[in-house]
Amino acid sequence: MRFIKIALCLFTFLLGLGSANAQITERERPVEWNNLILGGRYMDRFLPMPDGELKVNVWGAKDVIPRFIDNGIEDPKISFWGGNILKDENGLYHLYVCGWPEDSPKGHMFWPNSTVYHTTSESLHGPYKIVEEIGKGHNPEAFLLADGRVVIYVIDGYYISDSMNGPWSYNHFEFDSRNRRIIEGLSNLTFASREDGSKLMVCRGGGVWISKDGISPYRQISDQRVYPDVDGRFEDPVVWRDELQYHLIVNDWLGRIAYYQRSKDGINWITEDGEAYTPDISRHKDGKQEKWFKYERAKVYQDEYGRVEQMNFAVIDTIKWNDLPNDNHSSKNICIPMNKGLRISVLNKGKITDYTQQIALLVKAEEGFNPQTDLDLGSLRFGSHRKVNYGYGSRVISVHPQKRDLIIMFDAHGCGITEEEFAPKLIGKKKSGEMIYGYAKLPYVDYTPAILSALRPQFKNGYITLKVENFGLSTSKSCDVILVVNGQPLGKAKLSAIKPYGEKIVIFKGSFTEESLKGKIEILYQKGDKTISKNTLR
Repeated sequence: MRFIKIALCLFTFLLGLGSANAQITERERPVEWNNLILGGRYMDRFLPMPDGELKVNVWGAKDVIPRFIDNGIEDPKISFWGGNILKDENGLYHLYVCGWPEDSPKGHMFWPNSTVYHTTSESLHGPYKIVEEIGKGHNPEAFLLADGRVVIYVIDGYYISDSMNGPWSYNHFEFDSRNRRIIEGLSNLTFASREDGSKLMVCRGGGVWISKDGISPYRQISDQRVYPDVDGRFEDPVVWRDELQYHLIVNDWLGRIAYYQRSKDGINWITEDGEAYTPDISRHKDGKQEKWFKYERAKVYQDEYGRVEQMNFAVIDTIKWNDLPNDNHSSKNICIPMNKGLRISVLNKGKITDYTQQIALLVKAEEGFNPQTDLDLGSLRFGSHRKVNYGYGSRVISVHPQKRDLIIMFDAHGCGITEEEFAPKLIGKKKSGEMIYGYAKLPYVDYTPAILSALRPQFKNGYITLKVENFGLSTSKSCDVILVVNGQPLGKAKLSAIKPYGEKIVIFKGSFTEESLKGKIEILYQKGDKTISKNTLR
């Protein structure tokens, strides 16, 4: 059966190469998505691009003409791809992007020979100008280490410098799979900073890795890919963390649809309904769209609270194989401003349950936003994203000014908040009609939980030993560990508390042989009768 599936996939792929639609498969959207309200989709957060230099006599298919040539970076002689932005202490923006000569003999397919460019701009949205060539590499993503050094990841390696301006040295990451299958290889990596300065990394296949210092080694802790359980050819993940939670967007390159996910720990993810982005998100203030054929390599620029202020994309005006040397097609990096959302938090001390009558929500004032005067209170809905994204959830009962901020009391009925909720959502409008949204912090939720991850158990001298490590940012609580092989419990042992980045060895005693550990292995962590987490090792 597996061979048949592989053969069918290969046949379909080869068939597609011969058609003009080789990189298009229309994905059927769930019918219920038609009922999502404004703010329910991640793509509702994209704002019109700032006015710029509008040009007609430029390269590109008709759907991207006229366009702003000073948005992001473009050059008729260079095909740009990927890249994200860092801001220095003087307010200068640095975009680290890759590219290759437009007249390269293979056109777009010359991309394996990309050069990484360091570009700068005094404006977040550009235009960016090249200041230096850093070196060879593709799909760059730049990030800062806790000590202030700058890292530029590229496929198969990274550049590092003490300054955003170089000089740069080239190195390779170290990876430790920890007895786990590496999902689709280690390429197209994306990184998020954890509260202690460590880095969480997601690879192209959707595996999660953690490095204590951001350099090496990166150690795989996930047991399977974290992407949505839907049909898709996934690539180009982008992960980030704000002051509340982790966020992840992954792109189905064949279906030209992307998905938006959230997590409190970077390991366990939920997926919100609706598209994260589609090929119609770049628009001018007058409503005209720049309809690029594809948007890939999504990257985020975050404000001081971690909210997304702008997204950058690699865009191309035609199918990649049709972008030939010295033709009218090419690619660039584009910048799109974002609705950052509100800073909000729940004030209830106790857990929100079915018996909760009211929910007190604090909405913070910010520059340009006065919650006491700007909000359309009748439009506000609060609760689980599964409710509010469809126009349901709790409604406003009363409001109470608190200095410049505003406390809003909601009727808890219909909020949809369950025990698993870690960031309920607010959706509504300003009196001006502008969409507002935000995710609320819950005072009783642990946002830095322990993350227990075991290595494959080992048989020796009639015993089975199991090493368990804690990759979380808080000390784990003592619990029971259950060893399950092929669905059958083999043993139970006590696991004492483990500090962050610490480890413990537990021993299972019994009548075991090497054959006992052949097959699907599950490690269950239990407190009483409740399973608090588990590892699956194949």
